Amino acid sequence: MNTRAPENNGEIKHASHDFLKSRKAIFKVFAIVTSTAAALALTACGGASPTISQAGATQSASASGSATPTPTPTPTPTAPKTASCVTENATESYPPKQFICTKSDAGVLLWMESSESKRVTDARAAAAAAAAKAAADKAASDKAAADAAAAQAAAAQAAAQAKADADAAAAKAQQDQAQARQVQPVAPPVAPSSVYYANCTAARAAGAAPIYRGQPGYRPALDRDGDGIACE
Repeated sequence: MNTRAPENNGEIKHASHDFLKSRKAIFKVFAIVTSTAAALALTACGGASPTISQAGATQSASASGSATPTPTPTPTPTAPKTASCVTENATESYPPKQFICTKSDAGVLLWMESSESKRVTDARAAAAAAAAKAAADKAASDKAAADAAAAQAAAAQAAAQAKADADAAAAKAQQDQAQARQVQPVAPPVAPSSVYYANCTAARAAGAAPIYRGQPGYRPALDRDGDGIACE
């Protein structure tokens, strides 16, 4: 008999099958011999004996019924095909792989291998960080623009206020001058006198300058601007 160990499951099954066939053949021969001996014994005793073929068939059926079929091994699962994925970041281990319940780009929870889950979550985190940075940059830009606009508006308002103040000051000065002219006393007209000053130098030398209209020595020739005051 060949005693070499089988190299794989196929050889094991083949060897088992050969062994069962050999065993069945031995049982069949033994059954035939036994039935023949029994028939001869019954014949010697005068009894009826079954035929050799009937005895062989009976033993063959008995031998066939005693054989036990080899069970088919159940395959080891390699992925969580039936496990429900309802909790994000839940894990299922199917050595050597590990699966993580991960939200896909479509927003659906799916079982993913750990490497694929990491890729998806890292990409989502990077996108969220980029969006947050873009929002922060836009907020900073909007604030800078608003601050610049506010500063420009404040400067324009200050300039307008300064101009308004200057205009008000100028108007008040003109008003004050007008009021001063209105309240300036005017000498009542007097009768012409014999006082005569050849020029303002003579009037000043006499201590008469300035000479108002109606006063002795006043004459239009000495009042160049015609405001009623000579030798100002």
